[in-house]
Amino acid sequence: MPRPATCAYCRRQPVDPAWHPFCSERCRMADLGRWLGGEYRVPGPAVDPDDEPEESRDTGTPKD
Repeated sequence: MPRPATCAYCRRQPVDPAWHPFCSERCRMADLGRWLGGEYRVPGPAVDPDDEPEESRDTGTPKD
């Protein structure tokens, strides 16, 4: 019989279908905190915002 999947954050508890792929809201929020804090990163070169095309920037002001 296969073992149940474990939580993507704590790796100790079985996954709860209500919070998949986590075991609880606590682990889900802790994982989100790591993303927001910059602990998780997508590999690749850094992007300089000045190198973006003008039309892709959202300045919040209409262009004339």
